[in-house]
Amino acid sequence: MALLETLVVVFGVALLGALAVVLKTRLFPAGEDEEPREDVAEYIAMMVSVLYAIVLGLCLVSVWDTRTSASDNVQAEASALHQTYLLADALPDDRREPLREAARTYADHVVDVEWPMMAARQPLDPSGWRLLEQLRQAGEVGDTATVSQQIAAQEVLAQLSNVDDARRSREAAAQERLSPVLWAGLILGGFLTLAFMFIFGISRSATHVVMVMGLAGFIAFTALLVHQLDAPFGEVLGTGPEAFTRYFT
Repeated sequence: MALLETLVVVFGVALLGALAVVLKTRLFPAGEDEEPREDVAEYIAMMVSVLYAIVLGLCLVSVWDTRTSASDNVQAEASALHQTYLLADALPDDRREPLREAARTYADHVVDVEWPMMAARQPLDPSGWRLLEQLRQAGEVGDTATVSQQIAAQEVLAQLSNVDDARRSREAAAQERLSPVLWAGLILGGFLTLAFMFIFGISRSATHVVMVMGLAGFIAFTALLVHQLDAPFGEVLGTGPEAFTRYFT
């Protein structure tokens, strides 16, 4: 409903502005000797361009921050998982290989199962959390463990807590999207910016054609850039699973 309400407010204000112009021209018509005010049209065109630049900047900052946060969370999760794998050397003999195998299984599940789902904007199933719980159980030691082994087991739990936090943030980033309000401003602002290009230089000169083509192409490129960055785990500009495959092949 946020997008619909925004469009209603925007078009409502636009209609009020149009009504004000109509009333002004009807109640206070311009004299025959009064010259047209081209500077007003130039001022409006300039303000539209400035406001569109602000909306465009907000869109780019929003999607870039989400993408950067997703990348940082992936790096933190993979690094903590790798530290857990290395700490297996300090555990009792009967706990080393189960912990390593559980870490490899979790990494394979993230890369092979969860990554395509995140790229497709699909919610993740609970199987990843079950594997993380199995990993946590694999790192537990009994009372017969030495002091150094118990300390290592505590460090394993600390690293798995980091994996847990990073995983939650990764799942949240996979579901984040750019606000529909910003999308509406991006599209409407681009349309108005192009429309005002036809106010000046109406003659069909080659320069005017090139200017309109260049501006239209750049606006389309920017909108596509925002669209690609809005998918933090997409195939084009999204974060890849290299952080996991680097440690677990």
